[in-house]
Amino acid sequence: MHVTEAIKGRYSVRGFKPEPVPEDTIREVIEIARLAPSNSNTQPWHLAVVSGKARRKLQDAIFEEINSGTKPYPAFPPGGAGLKGVYKERQYACAYSYYGTMGIERDDKKARAELLMKNWEFFGAPHAGFLSMPETMNRANAIDLGIFLQSIMLLFAERGVSCCPQGALASYPGPVRKIASVPEGNAILCGLSFGYEDVGAQINDVRMVREPLETVASFTS
Repeated sequence: MHVTEAIKGRYSVRGFKPEPVPEDTIREVIEIARLAPSNSNTQPWHLAVVSGKARRKLQDAIFEEINSGTKPYPAFPPGGAGLKGVYKERQYACAYSYYGTMGIERDDKKARAELLMKNWEFFGAPHAGFLSMPETMNRANAIDLGIFLQSIMLLFAERGVSCCPQGALASYPGPVRKIASVPEGNAILCGLSFGYEDVGAQINDVRMVREPLETVASFTS
């Protein structure tokens, strides 16, 4: 698969088969992704992967916090914080497309809440990864984690493994720290659910539009 094919062909999958991805494949992908560039070669990233019993235990622990009334407490401001203008409009459009694909009306708060909770079920994926960096680092360092994450997703796409990057997986870091091997002093920036796509699942029909070239780039000569 060429890079162009991987970028054009991949999309966020939210319905997975239960079959796990071979550990050798996961390790191979991360081994290659670690070659991604970073500012001054600082390589600030770390990916903590949970699978099997640990993944099930983590899901239960996160739901225990949620059901106890605990509000989200991410280490970094979430991606939706501070959105204004066209960016807020795109966020709304994304939500409408998502709910619409699932046949959920805008005023059906119960169904929307149930769909939201699927984030912490890892959408049924057999694996979840938690991407972190030292909590003392800032926004510029997060660029490096984005490059690393994109590398992982494209390498997985090449191998027929589907992914869903999730900011929501940074919302309840307490249980993650107890169960996953997150380095001391690191803060979780986002998560990644991954596995094999459950082809035909309604939730996988979701597709998001992208802005045209003229909107996202300018050229001066």
